[in-house]
Parts: sequence; structure tokens; C-alpha cells
Amino acid sequence: MDVNGVGWLAAIIIGGIAGWLAEQFMKSNMGLLMNIVLGIVGAVVLNAILAALNMGFTGWLAYLIIGFVGACILIALGRMVRR
Repeated sequence: MDVNGVGWLAAIIIGGIAGWLAEQFMKSNMGLLMNIVLGIVGAVVLNAILAALNMGFTGWLAYLIIGFVGACILIALGRMVRR
């Protein structure tokens, strides 16, 4: 089974990288597991939004970029809720 055109293991690795990049960009301190979760969830959520707008993307590079942007959005939303 695929996740956005990449396998599950690749999705975990790419999600972790995307989450880590988002953590560095947003100056957050989440930890490895949360980076993976944020990267994967961010990619899935943002990809669903883009698919609803007829803008679907596949492949590891698209998954990395979408995961990064999605994780940044999730971190920003988390900060807004905590304030």
C-alpha cells in the first residue's frame, strides 16, 4: 500500500525529515517521534486539502515538501491553541 506515491517505510523516513525541518524552521523542540508524526500527519492533511482542490501530487520530493509545509501549519496551530 502506498502513501502519496511512496511506501510506508519511506513515508516514515520522509515524514521524520519533513517534521525535523519544520521543527528547525519553526524553532520548536518536539523530539524524534513527534517530528515523524507531524511530518506524516502534515503531509496527509495538506495532501487531502490539495486533492480536494484538484491539485494532487505524488513522489518522495512532493511528500517531503507537503509534509514540511503541513507540519509547519500544525506547529503554528498548536501554538495558537496553547496561547
